[in-house]
Amino acid sequence: MRTKFSTLLCVWAFLISNDFVSGSFPKATDVTWLSLNFKTILQWGPKPVNYLYTVEYAKKGENRERSPLCIQTNETECDLTTELKDLKGRYSADVLSQPIQKVSSDGAEFPHTTSDWFVPYNDTLIGKPEFEIKVSEDKRKITLYITDVPTALLHGQNKRMTIRDIFKDDLKYKVFYRKASSSGKKEKVSALSEIELTDLDRGESYCFNVQAYLPFRKTDKQLGELSLVKCSPKNSTIFEEYSLVVIICTVLCIIVIISVLITLIVLCCKHGQNAKRKGPEGVSLKSV
Repeated sequence: MRTKFSTLLCVWAFLISNDFVSGSFPKATDVTWLSLNFKTILQWGPKPVNYLYTVEYAKKGENRERSPLCIQTNETECDLTTELKDLKGRYSADVLSQPIQKVSSDGAEFPHTTSDWFVPYNDTLIGKPEFEIKVSEDKRKITLYITDVPTALLHGQNKRMTIRDIFKDDLKYKVFYRKASSSGKKEKVSALSEIELTDLDRGESYCFNVQAYLPFRKTDKQLGELSLVKCSPKNSTIFEEYSLVVIICTVLCIIVIISVLITLIVLCCKHGQNAKRKGPEGVSLKSV
């Protein structure tokens, strides 16, 4: 009797274990790579109930590894930023659905979903850059000083790498600019982070947008996020700085002051001439 009971118990345990392994848990869905400035997150769904997820990843042609922070987890995302060391490598990831109990997976395969291929160098999105504007003294040239976007990757003494550190000569910038008073845009591509613009009208205010440009990528991933708009200062005329009433009043005041000065000078001159005619005694020189 005990032997039969033990046998039945073993069969039941085997069936339950096999059920765990053979796919009784939902597979992960919508497995997606989300990457911005080389901060790379794998996301999926749904939220697990009575089971857990484990993430495995592999570079093409190499053995699959498990992410240490994403083993038997109830989260639906996994940060793989530091795991993908070869930025030009081609990676895929598997999200496994596993029972909460420790069940041996030897010779069996848990339900899993495989991601699309992901290449950090080609696929991470680039955020919006910041830049400063400097106008030359003769007002004929404007220089843009672009700050290369920092990434999530570190090098040296925990110093954050910029996109220029990673892409080097592959990195270009697109500049869109227009007169502040117009909607017509011009465009310039530069390999530098310091961009000079000389085809500008002197004294005009210009507005600028900047974005990273990676021409080696597929068309839909070549452009980074567009920066905020910045405009250069405008050299205003006196008529734009002050109202017409103020200008007229100022001109009238100047005219009045000049008139008063002229009148005083004329009176002083006449007084001097009269004094000379009367002589030192106050007697007119003509009567002597």
